[in-house]
This record gives sequence, C-alpha cells and structure tokens, in this order.
Amino acid sequence: MVKAYELRSMEKDSLLKALNEHRKELSDLAVAKVTNAAPAKLAKIKSVRKSIARILTVYNQKQKEGLIAASKGQKYLPKQLRAKKTRAMRRALSKAELSRKTVRQAKKDRVYGNTRYAVKA
Repeated sequence: MVKAYELRSMEKDSLLKALNEHRKELSDLAVAKVTNAAPAKLAKIKSVRKSIARILTVYNQKQKEGLIAASKGQKYLPKQLRAKKTRAMRRALSKAELSRKTVRQAKKDRVYGNTRYAVKA
C-alpha cells in the first residue's frame, strides 16, 4: 500500500509508472480470482484498488496545482478552476449590473424624485 505523502514527492513520470504497475497487478489479481487462487491474493485486490485511487488523486492534484500556477495573473481562469455554483447563479447579473438604470429611468428619477406624502396624525 502506498502512502499519499510518498506519492506527492514523486515526479509525474514515476507516478504514471507506478499507476501502470498497480493496474497490471490488479489485472493479474482479477485473473487469479477467476482461477480460484489463494484467499490472500483475493484480499489484496482491495488494497491495490485503493492504491490506484491514491495515485490518481495525487496525480490530479498535481495537475490542478500546475494549472493554478500557469493561470496566475491572467485575465480569465480555466473552467476547471472557476467556482461551480449553479447554472442560474453563474448567469445571474452582478451587483453592479443590477444597480444600473436605463437613461429613461434616470431622467424620470431626476424629474420626479422621491414623492413625499402628508400623513394625517
């Protein structure tokens, strides 16, 4: 079983190499399962699958870190780095856009202003 902190110190090429080794081992274990191998081999399948998941997780984290570093200081972020939110929230108007008025509405506000009503006490 591989540890995540060990994987983080590895380079991209060695991560991919380790991934291929674990995938090959998993396929060998799958064949062993079909041929009724020893229970010890069958128990190892779970740990190999978890190791593959760990390697892929660290690999994807490194990819994302590289993407963040590459997009530093650029005008637009790549889609993978943007906030997910919901589709409606992404398309909603910003606060500045919401507060803007049309020319016609601005003229009406200038002419009529706030109406004050006399309230009988």
